[in-house]
Amino acid sequence: MLELNTEIEGRMASFGTLRDRVVQNGYHFGGGWDYHKGSFDSILHREGGETIYLRVPFEVYEGELDDYNTSIKFRKPYVIKHVVNTGLDKDASSLVSGSFNQFQEPLDRDAQIHDKSRWETAGEFAIEEFLQHLE
Repeated sequence: MLELNTEIEGRMASFGTLRDRVVQNGYHFGGGWDYHKGSFDSILHREGGETIYLRVPFEVYEGELDDYNTSIKFRKPYVIKHVVNTGLDKDASSLVSGSFNQFQEPLDRDAQIHDKSRWETAGEFAIEEFLQHLE
């Protein structure tokens, strides 16, 4: 995991409005949310079974995440790498034989990131674009 030092940490936003904007630009509302915190995730790079994500975490400042008008406050963003198995899936629930199952758990949720300066720069650039949605 590579933590990024950016201007987004501590910034505030309206959850529903921001979610609608960033989803149109390739971000996903992260799956590990609860009523008090969550994240927006974006893919920076995908090759084979390796995916490098930008994660923009936040905490609820006022309200709960099931409310469109909830106020959120951003925490320190980071880059993370997931590795999944791309071999043949012997599970009957596999979507496509010979491919990876998009619902499988990553083999490594926090795999080592090579060329750290490249991904720090890519993450910082993506955060600059993300900040435009706050204005």
